[in-house]
Amino acid sequence: MATVKRIVCLANSRMRGGRCVAGRELIGNRVGPWIRPVPERPGDGLLPFERCYSDGTEPHLLDIMEVHLLRHAGRYHHTENWLIDPNERWAKVGEFPVRRLRELADPSGPLWIDGHDSPAGRNDRVPLALAKGLTSSLKLIWVPQLTFMVTDEQQEDGSKRRRVQAQFFLAGVEYHLWVTDPRIEGEYEHRRPGEYACEESYLTISLGEPFGFFCYKLVAAVIRAGGGGLSNGKRS
Repeated sequence: MATVKRIVCLANSRMRGGRCVAGRELIGNRVGPWIRPVPERPGDGLLPFERCYSDGTEPHLLDIMEVHLLRHAGRYHHTENWLIDPNERWAKVGEFPVRRLRELADPSGPLWIDGHDSPAGRNDRVPLALAKGLTSSLKLIWVPQLTFMVTDEQQEDGSKRRRVQAQFFLAGVEYHLWVTDPRIEGEYEHRRPGEYACEESYLTISLGEPFGFFCYKLVAAVIRAGGGGLSNGKRS
C-alpha cells in the first residue's frame, strides 16, 4: 500500500533516462529527511509520466508536492531513494518561500569526502571504495558567491558539447562541479565560453551513482537567494 509524503522539490535534474527529482520531506511544521522518488528501473531517471502532476506539468523548484511512494528503496549511498507508485500522479499543494530555505539547508562543511579531483574538476568525486561507507547522497548548501564556467567539450564524433560547471568555496574548500540543472544549462548554453559571476545561491548537491571507479558530485539545482530564475516565478 502506498504512503503519501509531502516534499519540497529541491531538484529536478537531468540524468540517464530522464530526471532525478528530490527534496526534503515536510512533516507537519517539522523538516524531515531527504527523499528521492525513483522508478522500478535501478539507476534510471523518472520519465515524464512518472514525475508529472495531474495536469501534465513538471514539478518546479520549491513546489510543495504530495507523492505516492510504495516503499523505501535505498541503494548504495543513495539511502534517500523511495520507490514511486507509477499509477498515481503527483499533486502540487503549495510553494516554499525562498526566504525560508535556510530551514532546509544542511550544515556547512565538506561535501562528503574531499581530496579527489577529476581532470576537469576539483574535489568533484569520491572513489567507490570510500563511497560505499557513506550514508547520504544529497545536500542543500548556501554559498555567498558562485561562478559558472561555460566550456565546449570535444565529443568523439568531432562535435562540441556545451557544458556548465559551478565553482565555489564551502568551509574554505574549493569545488568545481558539473551542473545538471536543466534551467541553468538552458540559460548558459548559448553564451560564449568563459566565466560568469552569480549571486549568492542555494545549491542542491547530489553524489551520483557509480560511474567507472568513482561517484561524482553534481550540482543538481541552483536556487538564487533572491528568488530569480525559478521556472514558475519569484518567491519571496
